[in-house]
Amino acid sequence: MAQKGEDLLQRPLYVFDLPKELLATLEYKDQSGRPVAAPAPEAQTPTNDTLEKQPDTEDGGASKATSCNLCALNFSSVAEQRKHVRSDLHGYNLKQKIKGQKPVGEAEFEKLIGELDESISGSESSESSEDEEDENGKPKDSTLSALLKKQAKISDPEFDEFASRKKQRGPGNAPLLWFSSPKLPENTSLGIYRAILTNAEQEEESHVVETIRNKQLAPMQPPKVKPSEGGVPLLQTDIGPHYFLAMIGGGHFAAMIVALAPKVGKSHTGVDERSATVIAHKTFHRYTTRRKQGGSQSANDNAKGNAHSAGSSIRRYNENALIQEVRDLLTSWKSMIDTSDLIFVRATGATNRRTLFGPYEGQVLRTNDPRNRGFPFSTRRATQKELMRAFVELTRVKQSTIDEAALAALNEPQPEEVSKKPVAKPKPQKLSKEDEAAMLHTSQIIPLIKRSKVPALLNYLKTNNIPPTFTFLPENHHTPTPLHLAASLNSAPVISALLTKAGGDPTLMNDDARTPFTLAGDRPTRDAFRVARSELGESAWDWELAGVPAPLTAAEARARDAQDKSEKEAESKAEAERRKAETERVRKESEAAEAARTTQRLGKGKALGALPEKTGAQIREEQARGLTPEAQARLERERRARAAEERMKRFAQGR
Repeated sequence: MAQKGEDLLQRPLYVFDLPKELLATLEYKDQSGRPVAAPAPEAQTPTNDTLEKQPDTEDGGASKATSCNLCALNFSSVAEQRKHVRSDLHGYNLKQKIKGQKPVGEAEFEKLIGELDESISGSESSESSEDEEDENGKPKDSTLSALLKKQAKISDPEFDEFASRKKQRGPGNAPLLWFSSPKLPENTSLGIYRAILTNAEQEEESHVVETIRNKQLAPMQPPKVKPSEGGVPLLQTDIGPHYFLAMIGGGHFAAMIVALAPKVGKSHTGVDERSATVIAHKTFHRYTTRRKQGGSQSANDNAKGNAHSAGSSIRRYNENALIQEVRDLLTSWKSMIDTSDLIFVRATGATNRRTLFGPYEGQVLRTNDPRNRGFPFSTRRATQKELMRAFVELTRVKQSTIDEAALAALNEPQPEEVSKKPVAKPKPQKLSKEDEAAMLHTSQIIPLIKRSKVPALLNYLKTNNIPPTFTFLPENHHTPTPLHLAASLNSAPVISALLTKAGGDPTLMNDDARTPFTLAGDRPTRDAFRVARSELGESAWDWELAGVPAPLTAAEARARDAQDKSEKEAESKAEAERRKAETERVRKESEAAEAARTTQRLGKGKALGALPEKTGAQIREEQARGLTPEAQARLERERRARAAEERMKRFAQGR
């Protein structure tokens, strides 16, 4: 049996073409263990608070405060008019106006609600009728809600605003329905997407196996080509059950009509192979998104106002062109779209949804179409290849292997006393008084060391009787003691004070087995350890264990520092003289090269500046050369104006 089941799973299973032996033994796996969300409260009629201030009118004109032009009623006071605005009659006429129908009068409305059992007083009370419950514990419907439901079922089953708003908003149904069969290997389940079922079929979930059996389609044979037809197969007029798929976003659009009946062909190995039949497909692409910034041009215009760049104009034009191309395509495919079993659309953003669903004159797709579906999985850029992948994903049977015993044990309820016992949270460990004091001293000592406050540091250690082997808390694995910290900061004065006055231990090691001396980063810091060794003596500490080199007196350290300083000054002076000499050499070489070039020009009889100076007339002639007569006249006027200004300036100065 297991071998037979493995044979069934050797090729991909197609929802509309399942093997007969598998279809006959298919069993639905009830998922009642999933939590069912509580029904959402019934949607209320839109509030009319704004209508109290400005009652709606049919002709758009002004309305008196004590009348309702929509219902053609007059009132003796504003209070009565406000009460009418909250009434079922006014709410019903608002719905009639939205649907493009004529409002009704009081007598006609009373006749409409006469056959209903609900009382009209419920909707006119100050409290919402949703607070009332029937004998089953469910909220009662208001008179207006019940009337609209009844009319929607009688006139147009597809239009039920209240029913659509009452859909559950909980976790929702699982996207996949799972089935099992004794013909399959153990713990193997088959899954199909719930989205390929109609709304009525989804409501009858217990009969889903029968629904799947009724959806089986005979494979389509490729049309035979007759020599008299020129080797071209004739198009079939009956395309059978089919889906319409479309994706739009980022300037990309792709649409496809795909037949549900599989097409049977021969593979290269001679084995029958199923494939999908694409009846029609089309893709568009327009440059509409803003590069490196994201978002469409229309979205940016709505947020910040119209841009005036060349790119924005191109994107704005392309958006309109893409909308027109998409709508023209939908119009040309209207007959196939209208006969589609289901419509799968991915349109993100308000602009893209308006492109497909309008409203516009002659629109093909409508938002209230019960065939509308979204793709129950992630999709990529809108291309023909992506649409085909989405169709295969929708209609291909999923396979899953789950250990039912382990799953049952996981879902098995735990004992009541265990489940009710709250999980104990770990309590924070309470610090001892010694640890609290150590944390306080750490917070005071570390800033003093970092700022090299030697007198304050020594005074704090002495006042609080802190031992020289004090360890920071919280622990610092790299610098656990004040001496380690001072060495890592290259603070020579603090090191000298800690060693010679506070009694710091240079042999203490951190977690890396390093002494304070090994953390020193420059020679003055290392010299501080050597000077302390000289002052404290060899018997004070095990200096070899601490890694401190031979002792060095303070005088020797100062002398070496002075010598180093003088050597550095001498080097700096020598470097300055070298640069000065180099600069002088470069200057002399430049002068010599310039003199050589001058001599060369004089030898050729062309001394520097030998050309005679040009006269004013020659300069004016050169400036006017190549100009039009109008430009020459304008240049002459400007020249005369400047000359007049110069004369006036000299005259003012008394020349």
